Amino acid sequence: MKVKNWLIFISSLVVLGVLSVGLHTYNTYKIAHAPEQITIGSMGSDYEVWQHIAKSKEAKKLNLKITVKQINDGVQLNNATAEHNVNVNAFQSYSYLKSYNHENPKHKLINLGTTYLEPMGIYSDKYQTIKAIPTGATIAIADNPANTSRGLLLLQDAGLIKLKAGFDSLGNTDDVVANPRNLKFKKIDDTTGPRILNSVDAALISNTIALEGNLNVLKDSLYHEKINQSTRQNINILATAADISNQDKKDYQKLVTLYHEPAIQKYIKDMYDGTKIEVKKPASYLK
Repeated sequence: MKVKNWLIFISSLVVLGVLSVGLHTYNTYKIAHAPEQITIGSMGSDYEVWQHIAKSKEAKKLNLKITVKQINDGVQLNNATAEHNVNVNAFQSYSYLKSYNHENPKHKLINLGTTYLEPMGIYSDKYQTIKAIPTGATIAIADNPANTSRGLLLLQDAGLIKLKAGFDSLGNTDDVVANPRNLKFKKIDDTTGPRILNSVDAALISNTIALEGNLNVLKDSLYHEKINQSTRQNINILATAADISNQDKKDYQKLVTLYHEPAIQKYIKDMYDGTKIEVKKPASYLK
């Protein structure tokens, strides 16, 4: 009887051991295959896009679990990213990131990949063409470094002004070297662009703001950006803190792949009437 009890005891230990090993293996498998939890910070229409992406079948297929956080201020959103309060942000152009890094050298961000170009446009309630803008006209331009330089480049591309050689994303109105129509520049909070059209001759408005003001850059602007070498730094990107690990960087770059999935692109095109123009380029293209 004692021998039988002993055998039962030994058998029980073996069974428990097998179960333990099996449970450990199962838990290890679960951890290894658990969805990547990534918090994305965004604003405006980009916030809406990433809310859709977070719930999409494509995110699930790539094993990504996404939380989207809204922060309606670009500097605050970049600060939150640099401080790891959000993992990745989706709202800014490459030139905006460069400007932020210039102002915040101890909290730099890096580009994970390109997403789209949202063309900036020249809008007017008073004139129907660029040629009709008169001498001495007042042009509203964003009072932030990235969009100031972007707007000036657009005015140059439209043939209204000429900028000094080497003009870059940190340039401003002091860098205008030829202004044949004697245009006057009025600095504005760029979020007010659609609302002040009736008080200026023309305004430079980014597409996110234009959409919020029920303007379609492809249909309503007098002139707008195209995808070319002069606008490459205005392409929007996904950004993260510069001090992340290589593994985190690889994990976050999955978001770039996710963004360019055909089903996601169809949703964006339909939702925003083609005004978010997909750009699938290597990071080196922006430099």
